[in-house]
Parts: sequence; structure tokens; C-alpha cells
Amino acid sequence: MALRKLVGFAGSFNKPSRSRALVDLVADLAAQRYGLVASVYDVADFGPSLGNARRAGDLDIKAQAILRDIAEADVLVVGTPTYKGSYTGLFKHVIDLIDPGALLGTPVILTATGGGDRHALIVEHQLRPLFGFFQAHALPSAIYAADRDFTDYQPAAEPIRQRARQAVAELAPFVAAAQRAPIAAE
Repeated sequence: MALRKLVGFAGSFNKPSRSRALVDLVADLAAQRYGLVASVYDVADFGPSLGNARRAGDLDIKAQAILRDIAEADVLVVGTPTYKGSYTGLFKHVIDLIDPGALLGTPVILTATGGGDRHALIVEHQLRPLFGFFQAHALPSAIYAADRDFTDYQPAAEPIRQRARQAVAELAPFVAAAQRAPIAAE
């Protein structure tokens, strides 16, 4: 069983979005390095049914398909803008709609953006515990980028790009393990 499907999810409504651009960068690097098929979504892709959804079944068909894609990913890349020291409410709302067992063992690359260094610990204090609850494998290297790290809404600072490459490299053991795993008889 090989890892095939990478899904990115950015918790931003803005277009263009620094958070989406960072998730896109990481997803593209991972897809290229490991031959994964990548899909990336943001909060706006869920449409108007998201706001009233109390459970996954309350979403419209398109939003349910996106949520299912996130929950069934072999590799997940998540990102959020920092809002008052944490992830955005709609980012958390989407994650809350995922079944608690769905992400068990899934490797997750954590990313976040913010105005400056003040919010850099969001990945450690907010995102890592959130995905720990799901028993996902949040990779050791997370990527936080401040506004100054972007040019025209694209990650331009070489330290950020290097950190993204480092996080993607940490997927290698998961890819190798998946390639060694025996194929289950159906």
C-alpha cells in the first residue's frame, strides 16, 4: 500500500491568502518529491452550508465530499492564519466535523501564518495538540511564516522555503513504510 493522496486544507477565507499559499507550497513540494496526487482546499470551498453544520451530514454534497477527502488523506497539510493567538474559528469548525478516528496515524504537516513573530508558537500550542487529539502523526518540523516572509502573497523567504523542504523530508519514513506494507487481501 503506497501513500497516494495528499490533501491540503487552509483555514482562510481570504483570496489571495498567505495561509493558502504556504499550504500550496508544502503540498507541491511533497507531491513532487513522493509522486503524490495533491488536492488543496480552503474554508471558502466549503460554501454556505458550513456555517450551519452541526455535524458532517448537515453539509451540502460538495462540502461533504471535501470533508471526506480531508478525512481520507494519506498525508495531510494544514494551515491557518493566526487569529488572536490561535487558529481561525472556521478552521476549527471544519476539523470538528471530522470523525475522531478518521485521522489515526495520518502524517500531518502543520503550517500557520501571522503578522509577526508574536504568533509563532501557534503550531506548538494550538495545532499540535489539536491533531494529537486525533492521534495523527504531526511531523516534528512545522512551518510558521510572518507577513514579511511573503512577496505578492507567495512564500519568498528562503528560511521558510527551507523549513518547508525539511518538513516534507520528514514524510520519507511514512512513504517507505507504506511501500513495505503487505497488500491486504480483499
